[in-house]
Amino acid sequence: MSTLAVSIPPRPRLRAGAVPTSGAAPTEFAFALSGDTLSIDRQGFAAPALLPRADQVVAVLSPNDVSWHRITCPKAPAARMAAALAGVLEDAVLDDAATLHFALAPGAKGGEPAWVAATDRAWLASEIAVLEAAGLRVDRVVPSAWPDEPPSGHFHESSGSDERALGLGLALTWAHADGVASWPLQGTLARTLLPQPLPAGARFTATPAVAAPAERWLGTTVQVVTPAEHALQSARSLWNLRQFGLAPKHRGMSALADLWRRLRGPNWRPARWGLAALVAIQLLGLNIAAWQQRRTLESKRDAMAELLRSAHPQVRAVLDAPAQMQRETDALRAAAGRAGEEDLESALQAAASAWPQQQPVQTLGYEGGRLSLATPAWTAPQIARFREAVEPAGWRVEAADGRLTMSRPPVGVAPAPSGTPGAARG
Repeated sequence: MSTLAVSIPPRPRLRAGAVPTSGAAPTEFAFALSGDTLSIDRQGFAAPALLPRADQVVAVLSPNDVSWHRITCPKAPAARMAAALAGVLEDAVLDDAATLHFALAPGAKGGEPAWVAATDRAWLASEIAVLEAAGLRVDRVVPSAWPDEPPSGHFHESSGSDERALGLGLALTWAHADGVASWPLQGTLARTLLPQPLPAGARFTATPAVAAPAERWLGTTVQVVTPAEHALQSARSLWNLRQFGLAPKHRGMSALADLWRRLRGPNWRPARWGLAALVAIQLLGLNIAAWQQRRTLESKRDAMAELLRSAHPQVRAVLDAPAQMQRETDALRAAAGRAGEEDLESALQAAASAWPQQQPVQTLGYEGGRLSLATPAWTAPQIARFREAVEPAGWRVEAADGRLTMSRPPVGVAPAPSGTPGAARG
């Protein structure tokens, strides 16, 4: 999954004797593009509309644009957490808390100590809007330094031309478990604030432009990292300042898009190949099963056609073997003078076998395989017994308006069981 780390220029600030800045959005942003978040594929400066596209866009803030506060996380619902943080930090920040944007540390829980990052809300929202107006969806906003262990120091050029004009061109950002601070190296302030001796495991990095003076000032070697490499390292942070009022809209679609990007990443390539192979095997298995079913049906049709030809050699063209077999059998039965299952004789014989005693036959009618008998004096139990007696032989009995009607159900349709609504209406 490709990642685009975009460095947000420091927020303009007024200094004594400095010319006020308009606060307009920068014309170009520094960026670093990586396909694996480890190595840089492209880097440079570009206008927002010309920034390269990536699966994930991460905005990186300058260390001077984020302040850090250690508090006990309020026990408030998510919808009211921002207001709760503003109330807790109202006396701890210099600016009006209503103008600041707060973000909780990853995994923060109510009632437990947690770090809170604070930055100017209007400024950050405008920077995000500039990038998204150019078609870039900013997935996360991360600080370039955050409270962490082991301690780390990063030497870099001070932001702003006014600082360099005042001789404050070299600065140190010191991040440790108790917070983050950034100091100019001129004077004795930085040496006073930097712990002596240095904590065990402390790591120091520097941009190429300030590596040599940083090593002289520190008295030891530092790891040289370019601004693009440092921004990409920050993009791997678990922090995300896009919370509460600055959270991305359409979270459901964003979650689906993030899931799709992860599934398209190199880590999921074996799973994608496995899923594709499974689908291919399923399709192949379905085709083989369908082919076997067709062969079985064809063999059964061939067997029925062969049986028809052997039983009735006079049939030459086989179109519908079961229907032709029934028709030829009925013709032989009629020629032999035997009654068929749907003939009047068969219906009368079935009715006589179940006719209740002392009930005379008044009128009967036969048409189209249906035998109608007048039974005005029959009781409901007599009708039920009559039906139970003839239905096992394949007859369907309908009772209505003092008449019983017996008929054979169509081929393939079983007689309705006794007691069902379709069977008893008398």
